[in-house]
Amino acid sequence: MQDGKLGVAIHGAGWVAHAHAAGWKKNPHAGVVSISDPQKDRARQLANQYELDCSIREDLDEVLRDDRVDIVDVTGPSHVHAQQGIAAAEAGKHVLVEKPMALTVEENRALRDAVAKAGVKSLASFVSRWSPEVAIIKSLLTSGAIGQLFYVEVDYWHGLGPSHHAWELHSKKKTGGSAMLLGGCHAVDAVRWFAGDEVAEVTAVSNNTTGLFEYDANVVAVMKFRGGIIGKTSALFDCEMPYQMNIDLAGTEGTLRDNRLWSRKRVPGQTDWATFPTIMLDSADVHHHPFDAEINHFVECILADRESHCNIADAYRSHELCMAIDRSITEGGQPVRLPLE
Repeated sequence: MQDGKLGVAIHGAGWVAHAHAAGWKKNPHAGVVSISDPQKDRARQLANQYELDCSIREDLDEVLRDDRVDIVDVTGPSHVHAQQGIAAAEAGKHVLVEKPMALTVEENRALRDAVAKAGVKSLASFVSRWSPEVAIIKSLLTSGAIGQLFYVEVDYWHGLGPSHHAWELHSKKKTGGSAMLLGGCHAVDAVRWFAGDEVAEVTAVSNNTTGLFEYDANVVAVMKFRGGIIGKTSALFDCEMPYQMNIDLAGTEGTLRDNRLWSRKRVPGQTDWATFPTIMLDSADVHHHPFDAEINHFVECILADRESHCNIADAYRSHELCMAIDRSITEGGQPVRLPLE
C-alpha cells in the first residue's frame, strides 16, 4: 500500500474493464496505478477516459514486478484468465479474475491451487451476487420467508450473434469455452449461492439451432444436491428476447419468482404475489452490473484480512459444475457425479 491505498493494476482494457475502472476510481481505499493491454493504445484510452494517472503497459510481467501493485484485476479474454491469475498469485498479488476464470478442469484446479499456495486474497467476478435483486432474495431465504428450500432454478437467456463486440472470441470453443462457461456460469453460480449446498449429480442436454457457435448454444441441466434439493439451470444464446436471468425458488412455506414473493407466513391474508421493486438482472450492459459493490467488497476483505464468499476456492465449484454439465452433454446426456476430482 502507498499513501494508505491499495495499488490496483487492471490487465486487459476491453469492454468490462471500463466498468471495473469506474468502480476502482470510486473506492476511497484503492487507486489504479497501472493499466495494461497487449494493445497499448487501448490501455491509454481507458486511462484517459477515467482520468487515471497511472502507468500504461503491454506486458503483464512488467506489471507484476511493480512494487506499487497490490491487486491485479484480470479483465482480458476468457482464455487467458487462468494463466494470468496464476501468474499474479505467484507474484504475491491479490487477484480479481473476471468470469469464466478457467476453461478446462486443469486450469480450474491450477488457479485454485496457486491462490491457496500463495495465500493471497482472491475474488471471482460473479457480479450477480451483488445484484440488489439477488441480495433481497438471499436475505428472504436466510430469514426463512419461504421455509425449507427444495427446488432452485436460475436461467441465463441472452441472445448473442455476430454483432456482439467480442463475437470472434465468444463464438469459438478455444476462447469462449461453452455456453455454460461463457454466460451460463452466472446462473450456475446463483444456483449454488441460493441453495447453500453443492451439487452431487447433474444431467444435461443441448442443441445448436442456428449453428453460429462452435459449441452448442442452448443447454439445459437438471441437478441433484447433496442435501436433497433438486434444481434446473439453462443457458440460451439462440433466444430472441431481451436479456433475462430467471429465478424460481420453491420452499415448504412459500415461493420466490424473480422479484415476486408468495409467503402467507410473511404476508398474512395474501391474495396475490407481493412484489419488491428493485434493480433487476435484466441488462447485459456491464455498466448496469453492480461492479462498484463487488469491488468495495473485495477491498473490505483485503483490509480486514478475511476471505470472500466468492473467492477463487468457492468459484472453483461453480466452474466445476459448468464443466460437469459440458461433460454430460459430451457423454450423450449421461449423469455426471461431482466433484469431478
